[in-house]
Amino acid sequence: MGLVHAEIELVSSDDIAFASKGIISKDQIKKMTVTALVDSGAYMLAINETVKAQLDLRFIDEQIAELADGSKVKLEIVGPVEVRFGNRSTTCRAVVLPGDAEILLGAIPMEDMDVIIHPREQKMMVNPKSPNYAQKSLK
Repeated sequence: MGLVHAEIELVSSDDIAFASKGIISKDQIKKMTVTALVDSGAYMLAINETVKAQLDLRFIDEQIAELADGSKVKLEIVGPVEVRFGNRSTTCRAVVLPGDAEILLGAIPMEDMDVIIHPREQKMMVNPKSPNYAQKSLK
């Protein structure tokens, strides 16, 4: 299987809350559409510094992360950020990779949105077993 990329929308969850309280208008909600590497081997959403700045995501924490080459680095955790794909969405934290690193969509937000990787078509898609809404397994 090759690399799978998907177009997702990232939205500032803080802005969604501010708009719902009338603090800002709906057209002031910061959002952007990006192409992300769909990486079921990663846990979280990983964004870069440019995305963090454009969405004005707030600092939450710092954590040690192990990169693909085995090295360990301390990275910022920011959020919350809403991830949208098709008729699905989830809200999560994101780890910030340096510079303009490639955006990664990890397993936790994928599971919450109930999306799958279709290996033959090499694309991410809404789970065909639940096409109208995300289903969760609570067992």
